[in-house]
Amino acid sequence: MGIGFLTLLACKGVLTISRTYVVTGVASGIGKETAELLSSRGAKVLGVDLKNADINVDLTTAAGRENLVAEAGRLGGGQIDGVLAIAGLVAPIPATVGVNFFGMVATLEGLRTLLAGSPAPRAVGVSSMASLMPVDDELVAAMSAHDEVAALARAAFLAETEEGGGLIYASTKKAFAQWIRRTAPSKAWAGASVPLNAIAPGIIITSMTAPMLETEEAREQVRIAVPMPLNGFAEAIVPARLLSWLVSEENTHLCGQVIFIDGGSDAVIRGDSTW
Repeated sequence: MGIGFLTLLACKGVLTISRTYVVTGVASGIGKETAELLSSRGAKVLGVDLKNADINVDLTTAAGRENLVAEAGRLGGGQIDGVLAIAGLVAPIPATVGVNFFGMVATLEGLRTLLAGSPAPRAVGVSSMASLMPVDDELVAAMSAHDEVAALARAAFLAETEEGGGLIYASTKKAFAQWIRRTAPSKAWAGASVPLNAIAPGIIITSMTAPMLETEEAREQVRIAVPMPLNGFAEAIVPARLLSWLVSEENTHLCGQVIFIDGGSDAVIRGDSTW
């Protein structure tokens, strides 16, 4: 094991090893809560965001994605234990495609080699219950084909229309969820003993969702569109707890799961149709 990435802690005479995680989107929301939670539990966290993070990169660009891998390798001493790809956008713009799908996939694939030396490597990304909502099939197909040029062009077209712009976010989350299901059982991931999974949050109270929850009338409209019968809207710490478990050593057999932490939205919308 590389001494550069392992932190040895003496705890009542017992030597323990701290895990090292790369967490994207640490500036706010779920990413911030997750990074803080992991740190509070003794982990070394390499935070990633546009600025004021351990690694400052723009995940919409090839250069930013390459720099993320290089810096994570340098700061982690050539090895890490877990990747948490959380960074995302909700705006109806092409950049949302660049971050939510291509940036997310590049983060997980790019850092996979750094997981190889860990005794318990783990990886997780963030989809959304929005993946159950209407999507643009052409955009989803372009992402599934890993054709970023075509996907960005389609997103730019959709962004010019009011109805189409609203399909961009859901499309990215569906495409990413499908990527998780198709990729996790592969030789490169499951075959290398690396559990790869995702979570699908419902409405989480963050700075990004604040505008749609400002008034009770607005909240009621959201409740109708996104039913969350179990305790309503959630604080960011709720998905953070699930993410922290998914990258822990306790998670040994979940593979290719997209876990809906949505207060019941999935159960209400899809019922037993998944079977």
